[in-house]
Amino acid sequence: MAAPDPSSVRLPGVWRHLDVRANGLRFHAVEVDEPVADRPLVLLLHGFGEFWWSWRHQLAALTEAGHRAVAVDLRGYGDTDKPPRGYDGWTLAGDTNALIRALGYTEATLVGHADGGLVCWATATLHPRAVSRIAVLASPHPRALRHDVLVRRHQRAAFLPNFLENQLPRYAESRLTRRDAAFIARYFDHRGGASWRATGDYAETIRLNRSAMQIPYVAHSSLEYQRWAFRSQFRPDGFRFMRLMHRRLHIPALAVRGADDPFITDHAVRASSQWAEALDVRTIEGSGHFVHQEQPDAVNAALLELLKT
Repeated sequence: MAAPDPSSVRLPGVWRHLDVRANGLRFHAVEVDEPVADRPLVLLLHGFGEFWWSWRHQLAALTEAGHRAVAVDLRGYGDTDKPPRGYDGWTLAGDTNALIRALGYTEATLVGHADGGLVCWATATLHPRAVSRIAVLASPHPRALRHDVLVRRHQRAAFLPNFLENQLPRYAESRLTRRDAAFIARYFDHRGGASWRATGDYAETIRLNRSAMQIPYVAHSSLEYQRWAFRSQFRPDGFRFMRLMHRRLHIPALAVRGADDPFITDHAVRASSQWAEALDVRTIEGSGHFVHQEQPDAVNAALLELLKT
């Protein structure tokens, strides 16, 4: 059976699809309305194994509240370009900084889940003038996560086995895509909360993400994020990146975690306050790792509260 075309993620709905040229790439982006002058920009960055669709519940809510909410397929995902390189922290932060400019803004609020949250931390630190606020969902500061993986048993047991398996070339790509990307279904089943897993919304999300993972080069690109994160720990560029990340943010920051998240511990999220002066930590009951999809009303309320600061 033929692999899905990248355009398959351009799903019909209340939103419009656009292409944005930034940092040498073409990014696929989605928003609800035509751009309106003077609406502040909120850029939504998805996590591993997903695409812009993960923000379907936030796009309309944030737009209705008077913001220009834009969800993008990150580098290597969905209908965005998939170069063989550029999955390091500097380049990903550069992507976000360039996207803000390409959309016609000098600054934005960044909202990111998992890997997208790490991009939020990096962009706010390396391009501080471009970021007015951040909200990170299930995404500790990279230094906090590294520390807890090294010294705290629960975070290490939850994070490290799959992370290390993803370092294996070819094997990991095959693992992601074989049997109609069955890995994605297992990934969500393990990390998602029980109440969401029983819904039609969950079934549709799994179907769409399994298809998106089989788009040519997406599996490789998605793994390159984690491969750089691992390999850079032993190279000068990684030491330099982590040294640069050892800066305290002085902007409003929100950290959200599902109370039943088996992948990211509460300690790692709260320890991130060392690098954010005004970090507001929220725990959402009845949710696992995909908190913005599992409990969208609670997450939207927290985001709108942040946007008022």
